[in-house]
Amino acid sequence: MTIEIKVPSFPESVKDGKVVCWHKRPGDDVGRDEIVADIETDKVVFEVPAPSAGKLVQIFADEGSIVKSGQPLAALQAGEVKKTVAAMVKPAIATKDSTVAAVTEAAATDEARLVTPSARRLIAEQQLDVADIVGSGQGGRILKDDVIRFLDQQPPAVMVNEGQKEGPVSSPVYAFPGGNRPEKREPMSRLRAVIADRLLDAQQSAAILTTFNEIDMQAVIDLRQRYRKQFEQRHAARLGFMSFFVKAVTDALKHFPDINASIDGDEIVYHGYYDIGIAVASARGLVVPVLRDTDQMTMAVTEQQITDFASRANEGRLDIEEMTGGTFTITNGGVFGSLLSTPIINPPQSAILGMHKIEKRAVVIADEIVVRPMMYVALSYDHRLIDGRGAVQFLVHIKQLLEDPARMLLEI
Repeated sequence: MTIEIKVPSFPESVKDGKVVCWHKRPGDDVGRDEIVADIETDKVVFEVPAPSAGKLVQIFADEGSIVKSGQPLAALQAGEVKKTVAAMVKPAIATKDSTVAAVTEAAATDEARLVTPSARRLIAEQQLDVADIVGSGQGGRILKDDVIRFLDQQPPAVMVNEGQKEGPVSSPVYAFPGGNRPEKREPMSRLRAVIADRLLDAQQSAAILTTFNEIDMQAVIDLRQRYRKQFEQRHAARLGFMSFFVKAVTDALKHFPDINASIDGDEIVYHGYYDIGIAVASARGLVVPVLRDTDQMTMAVTEQQITDFASRANEGRLDIEEMTGGTFTITNGGVFGSLLSTPIINPPQSAILGMHKIEKRAVVIADEIVVRPMMYVALSYDHRLIDGRGAVQFLVHIKQLLEDPARMLLEI
């Protein structure tokens, strides 16, 4: 009996996806629930499992094809098959990138499921042996960062400029093909393309304005140092800065409902709940999973969820539902060294808070010049809905809470 393998059902917020990798060719035996293809959307990479054991007969959508929810993807001749060896990196359809098409098959049984799609593609492009790479993901899963780390430990393929200061780097030197003025072209990922469209739409459809302030982080730093060990022992979670900001932002949103609202046509939608998106840098790009009902969350639960989000984002295992919705967003460029920026709103939200690097600076307190750990913060907001006065007061409210954290506990 011939059955169809169909594109998984996408949520309403996802219109389509792109077939980025086939793990089986026509004629290959397939086990029940074995992953046959990866489909990339603007949010996550879907792994497409076989609904039944059998033999793959035909592929309807080549790599790079745009597909919609429920669309037939391939035909499978159902039936019992012998236990097969799954190919770790085996593109079924010739791609535009010859380095991927020419990769040697690496055999493994269940290892194929222990490599994220982004890591698998990088392994193919660099023609690496997956057995040489140690995975740091859950259950030993190999992440893109693991592949980059492995490449970084190899002798460099491209010389850096003479006189460049030696020091740690976050990623290996990008290798270009030979030639006097080399260039390399590659298709924009589905995620990057959608991010580009949405950011452009945000700039064109909203009246974005940014206001700035600075926060003395000494009180928060002292509190973290005093209770960090007890917090970690009790809650099995690291006490970071983000939970303080989530708590402060949630309290501020209660006082300034316009900033927790959104525009829908000619109506303003006021949200009676607080769902805060946390921007996370993953191997595929920036994703924004959402903390739901932050007014009901403890700081420990906040830290645990953020750690879980970051881990699963790098492994490509975030669910669509976890990245949809949200009434406000926090992004932290400070982890990469950013001192100041103007974040862009995540539509249909009306505002976003940007955190930045903590840097010791000379400031005046009680008519004395002292050195304090200061952080610039930026609030970008839609001026159609939020007045400048409210935006400034919102940011000042957050500043006051973080400079005196006891106010958050006392709710004053």
